[in-house]
Amino acid sequence: MTYDDDNIFAKILRGEIPATRVYEDEDVLAFMDIMPRAPGHMLVIPKAAARNLLDAPPEALAACVAVAQKLARAAKAALGADGITLQQFSEAAGGQEVFHLHFHVIPRFAGVALGRPGVMGDMEEIAANAEKIRAALESGAGA
Repeated sequence: MTYDDDNIFAKILRGEIPATRVYEDEDVLAFMDIMPRAPGHMLVIPKAAARNLLDAPPEALAACVAVAQKLARAAKAALGADGITLQQFSEAAGGQEVFHLHFHVIPRFAGVALGRPGVMGDMEEIAANAEKIRAALESGAGA
């Protein structure tokens, strides 16, 4: 399969579609999931064109995982989460729906199940959680 540069995450990278950005560097962009399974659910994507784990350059994978760790630490601190779930799906049979490599960083709270997939979140709550996570990053909580 070939990379489709018209996928929604490629459009977000090009600024054609808005996203609530949490973190960005020269290799990676992280933004809030608009259908969060838990408060603070974020997506981490490489800026490199990669369909998924199976075709991504090792450098893109390493950059994404390093940022996922940084964001997991910041989200745990900012939101008082008890743990983190990190998910990555490759190919349709593996559960992938958007064919640009992405990692889900999902803060978890003891005794609270993940929400249903595909349910739009409250954009004000999403923005507020993004601000808390960005503040935690700035204070060094992601280090």
